[in-house]
Amino acid sequence: MTPVQHRISGDELVFKLDDELRIVRDELAGAASRIGRTIVKDGPLRVTIVGLHAGHELREHKSPGPITIQVLEGTITVNVAGKDCPLEQHGLVAIDGGVPHAVHSEHGGIFLLTVMHGGTAGPSAIPASTPRQP
Repeated sequence: MTPVQHRISGDELVFKLDDELRIVRDELAGAASRIGRTIVKDGPLRVTIVGLHAGHELREHKSPGPITIQVLEGTITVNVAGKDCPLEQHGLVAIDGGVPHAVHSEHGGIFLLTVMHGGTAGPSAIPASTPRQP
């Protein structure tokens, strides 16, 4: 995993997501289950590109602040408080802080995770991943 963790040092910080996706794809090829690349880490804001291999999941967890998950490639299912929300490319779900959620992908997917922590340094919003159990 190669987190970039850029702070916003000026008025803006610009990324070419195609370039970032290429890096995540390359790193995911050598990973067992998932890869995460944090591209912005500034105060309470975290923006991370997450790649998930087919058949794997991020176990249920809660984030201290609101999050969004936007699918960049493939398909994922986000389980929010027991309800499955299937998402395809360009699909987006917003989840309030403190709401239990999990992410799994039957066929593999890459998504953009945006997290607003309650303070300047919160726990990671991405738990360890495991193979999805049938």
